[in-house]
Amino acid sequence: MQSDFGKLMTPSLNTGKKRSEVHVAALASGGLDSSVMLGELSKTFDEVIPTYVRCGLQWESTELAVLRDFVAALRNSRVKPVQVLDVPMSDVYAGHWSTVGGQIPGYNEPDQHWEIPGRNLILLVKTAVWCKLHDVRTIALGSLRTNPFSDATSDFFTHLERAFSTGLGMDLRISRPLEKLHKHEIIELGRKYPLELTLSCASPLGRAHCGQCGKCRERINAFAETDVPDRTQYAQRVST
Repeated sequence: MQSDFGKLMTPSLNTGKKRSEVHVAALASGGLDSSVMLGELSKTFDEVIPTYVRCGLQWESTELAVLRDFVAALRNSRVKPVQVLDVPMSDVYAGHWSTVGGQIPGYNEPDQHWEIPGRNLILLVKTAVWCKLHDVRTIALGSLRTNPFSDATSDFFTHLERAFSTGLGMDLRISRPLEKLHKHEIIELGRKYPLELTLSCASPLGRAHCGQCGKCRERINAFAETDVPDRTQYAQRVST
């Protein structure tokens, strides 16, 4: 799996620099996917900058704390402290389940109910401007094969990459090194990392996963497909 990751990264390294000299802004949410991506990127890039975009969603304070703990636990000099960028969206997302307590989609709700409109666009736009100002030429995003939303398609990323490169006057790449993988494969790839220090919950209770939302279901089911122990703390588990 590690070699597959390296193959996926190669097309995004057309920056005119040696691999060991390239820096990357890695969009990180504290979840399984982006956290494992941080560790794996450090094998390719000299400097990995975990980039957390804070929009005003209801789980963000816990998510950010978990991400910082994960980065610290890596003890990897190539993975730098978390860079936080603020893009307030509470006015636009007013009334949306992501900003309103008690409206989280349930355990078995279909993926369509989990959409946060424009999520990837919002994350990438400000990160791209930050990259321009800091001479970073690659943004990495932990989008998986199973992402069903319109802002996670190859066409979307191709057009956005072209728009960034034109609008910012620089060759900016959007890398999706996990795009061919499923979540259970992410867990297998990241078995050596402290996966218990990741958050896949939209309604955490302190640092514990609620165990009742669809994000927890994805995590529980993914671990069940592997031989990796699930050390996640769940406040409650749905009986199946």
